[in-house]
Amino acid sequence: MSVTVIIHIANEDPIVGEMDTLPAANDQVIIVKHPRKRDGKDVHYLVEGVDTVIWPMSRISFIEVMPSVGEEEIIGFVRE
Repeated sequence: MSVTVIIHIANEDPIVGEMDTLPAANDQVIIVKHPRKRDGKDVHYLVEGVDTVIWPMSRISFIEVMPSVGEEEIIGFVRE
C-alpha cells in the first residue's frame, strides 16, 4: 500500500507523490512515484511522462505524511 507524501526539497516548491514505504533513518535516497505539484500540475524540471523519481536525502528538508483514506474517516471528538 502506497503512502501519499509532501516532499519539501531545498530551494524548491513542495512535491506531492506516493511512496511504497517511508524512508528509514539510514536511507540515502527516496523513491517517489507520480510526482506533481500540490495543485496537481507537472513539475517543470521533470521530463514529461516521468513516473518515478529518485531524490537524494541530502536535498530533502522534510517529508509530510498525508493521512490514508481509512484514517480520514475516523471521527475525533463527538459531542452529544
